Amino acid sequence: MLKGNMLIAHGGGPTPVINSSLLGAVREAKRHPEIETIYGARFGAEGILSGDMIDLGQVSQENLDLLAKSPASALGSCRRKLTDEDYPAVLACFQALNIRYFFYNGGNDSMDTCHKIHQLAVRSGYELRTIGIPKTIDNDLAVTDHCPGFGSAAKYAAVSSLELAQDVSSLPIHVVVMELMGRNAGWITAASALYADQMPCEHLVYLPEVPFDKVSFLRDVQEKFSKGRGLLVTISEGIHYADGTPVADSGVVDGFGHKVPGGAAQALSDMIMQETDLKSRAEKPGLLGRVSVALMSDVDQQEAEQAGAYAVRCATEGQSGAMVGFQTVRQPAYATELCLIPLEQVANAEKKFPPEWIGADGCSIQPAFKDYCKPLMGAYDSRFSSIR
Repeated sequence: MLKGNMLIAHGGGPTPVINSSLLGAVREAKRHPEIETIYGARFGAEGILSGDMIDLGQVSQENLDLLAKSPASALGSCRRKLTDEDYPAVLACFQALNIRYFFYNGGNDSMDTCHKIHQLAVRSGYELRTIGIPKTIDNDLAVTDHCPGFGSAAKYAAVSSLELAQDVSSLPIHVVVMELMGRNAGWITAASALYADQMPCEHLVYLPEVPFDKVSFLRDVQEKFSKGRGLLVTISEGIHYADGTPVADSGVVDGFGHKVPGGAAQALSDMIMQETDLKSRAEKPGLLGRVSVALMSDVDQQEAEQAGAYAVRCATEGQSGAMVGFQTVRQPAYATELCLIPLEQVANAEKKFPPEWIGADGCSIQPAFKDYCKPLMGAYDSRFSSIR
């Protein structure tokens, strides 16, 4: 039995259920006497480097239980990319606090950080159990069937798009372009089409997996709008031309060197008004799509909590150097099993939206995606009974 302290940290953008994974990890850790103090790093890697920690074992049960319905990251997160010079300081922090169990809850870049910390501990002969807990609304982590956070973001996109379609059809005087999150992968934007067959207006969908073509876009917009029902266009923030140039580029990069999207919906709305005789307006829920507790998926919340608990359980059993993953079947009924995936298989790897789920026209979504996505979104309450 490896006795010592535990540290958990968050990396990258929060999700509606990242706190549920934290809750699951802390609850499980309290069941294991070999885990003595349960630390949480404030603002992810920044907190590790500065020694800014919270003793989560001292948090009341009442406050811990609130995590299941709390948006954003209770610990705080960051987008700091650790450098080679940072890693010795990370190891020194772990040694000083006797951290023997480390859990990093994040996406692609965070799994790379987690992998490097695991490798550093091995090279240094420091006994450390390192497990990654998956988190990303983008659903772009490799190997795993899906990621905690996506089901809730997909639900937000699906419900918001259907509601907006009602508004578009009731006053069909302009094209409405709604931009959804997703820099390189179009999973969230694809979810905007889950109820396209119930929309009272026309609908077009543009993902970053399909290079944007201005000529065909304007042609499709004019053709759809001419039907007189109104037109809703949903796009991923990261759509780009065939040469890789973003439709909208802020000129800014984040801490990991990724380009920060610069307002694609407004760019397309302006394009429509400048190139056609149609009116247009842009909508951008932005961060609202990853923070809504009102539209949190119950399945997503439960799976996120289970992932946190499973990570701790596996670590206490001697596992290390892996990320928690989901193995899922959907027929005859939805069921999922947790598993461990080697970190080297997911670090910096990106899972794009499958091309076979994109319509031949490049601006629609195939029914197979509905079968994949709907179970992850969980149940709807009576306010959305019309979209069951």
